Amino acid sequence: MILDIQTWVHVAAFVGAGLSIGLGATGAAVGEGYTAAKANFAISRKPEMAGDIFKTMLVGQAVAESASIFALVIAMILLFTEFSADSCIIIPVLLASGLCMGFGAIGSGIGAGYPAGAACEGMARQPAMSGRLTTNMLIGSAVCQTTSIYALVTSLILIYLDFSVRPLSPTWAAVMGAGFASGIGAIGSGIGEGLVAESACAGIARQPSTAAPVTNMMLLGQAVTETTAIYGLLVSFIMMFKVFPASDSIASSMALLGAGLCMGIGALGPGIGEGITARGAVKWIARNESSSASTIRVMLVGQAVSESTGIYALVISLVLIFVI
Repeated sequence: MILDIQTWVHVAAFVGAGLSIGLGATGAAVGEGYTAAKANFAISRKPEMAGDIFKTMLVGQAVAESASIFALVIAMILLFTEFSADSCIIIPVLLASGLCMGFGAIGSGIGAGYPAGAACEGMARQPAMSGRLTTNMLIGSAVCQTTSIYALVTSLILIYLDFSVRPLSPTWAAVMGAGFASGIGAIGSGIGEGLVAESACAGIARQPSTAAPVTNMMLLGQAVTETTAIYGLLVSFIMMFKVFPASDSIASSMALLGAGLCMGIGALGPGIGEGITARGAVKWIARNESSSASTIRVMLVGQAVSESTGIYALVISLVLIFVI
């Protein structure tokens, strides 16, 4: 059986759509389940707060689901857009788009579930702080979603940027690498940011008077935790917008594919590790506000050391792109 380019374009679009929502649904489902589990615990502890806790659970689950909605949007675009078959390059482009959004939604979905669950549990402990806990939950969860937005932006650029004028090789590897860098690179930071926000909600419930410093520390810790996802986005943009000369050498293509995988996988550990560091700092500031200065210093130094491994991945990715 002989298949023309248009058939392969349809195959790539369908597979990309399946990967996008298939992978993208995973994180949101885990995060929503975690939120519901904590809500059940909170209601058993404070039955008279069942109504407020239930509402907070639903709001938290809605935020956690937003990443999977991004994945659904990309899947629908891939399914119902008639893509041109002028060049074979559109085939890896569509696959990369689906992979990018699918992977990119995992971390945000899981991460957003952590503060939502902690907010539900905190309301049972400190009913008077329900409003502040909800606000903190929404802020922390929203920050978790930024990494999935990076993946969404990358996926949309891949779909709508015209790659047909570029040589098939090594451009196919560049677009696949871009999808891996931004998609996989978003997972660690999304989860790490969720851990920080969870600790902030728990800290406010434990010691309401520390709400302001705890929220400030949460945002600082999340900002540092997000940097490795930004590295992934940077590498993706370089590979999408840089025009690589035509080459029949498999080594050139593998260098670009390796660069994307290097940065994507290399961002996983630092993102989670930095989140764990910031989670500990937020937790102990809520218990001992007088130690804020020392705690911030230790947190930033600890995060910087964790960050160094992500920088190593960034350096190797750039070497693979520009030197090899």
